Amino acid sequence: MILEPLVSTESGALPGELLTELTALYASNRAFHALSGDFPDPDDIRPEQVAAALADELAVPGASVLLARSEGRVVGVGITLDRHPDPADPDPWIGLLMVDTRVQRMGYGRELVGKIEERFLAAGREGVRLAVLEGNERGFAFWGALGYEVIDHRRDRLADRPCSVLRKPLD
Repeated sequence: MILEPLVSTESGALPGELLTELTALYASNRAFHALSGDFPDPDDIRPEQVAAALADELAVPGASVLLARSEGRVVGVGITLDRHPDPADPDPWIGLLMVDTRVQRMGYGRELVGKIEERFLAAGREGVRLAVLEGNERGFAFWGALGYEVIDHRRDRLADRPCSVLRKPLD
């Protein structure tokens, strides 16, 4: 698997073929989007919606959108944040990790997380955090299997949804 940062064109647009791949990846995760409410209709996720969501992520200072490719094809996306907006929180965050459902349970998610953790460790970070929406049992199982532990329960900052904060020390 190759991990590469998402880079838009000078106009801010994503190349058409890449946007098509990313839209298919997002649309394949219907159950997550139905839970999160991030898209108005999880059965009809459109390229312009994905482009807008990714542009919003890239506009956040310290945010990165990382594409996971296997055999030239996008199989996953990870969105990271170097620092949480709360100054008391010292850790970087994984804001989103999504693997195309057609290739889930093949190790891509685990590998993608490992590469993200390696990036943070190389930058001298001691741990990484993320939030899992309440009701996302598959998410809790995935992150727990990777050694992440619940450290807090709160509502997310943008959509006021109940979630659990998980953390994993990096060493």
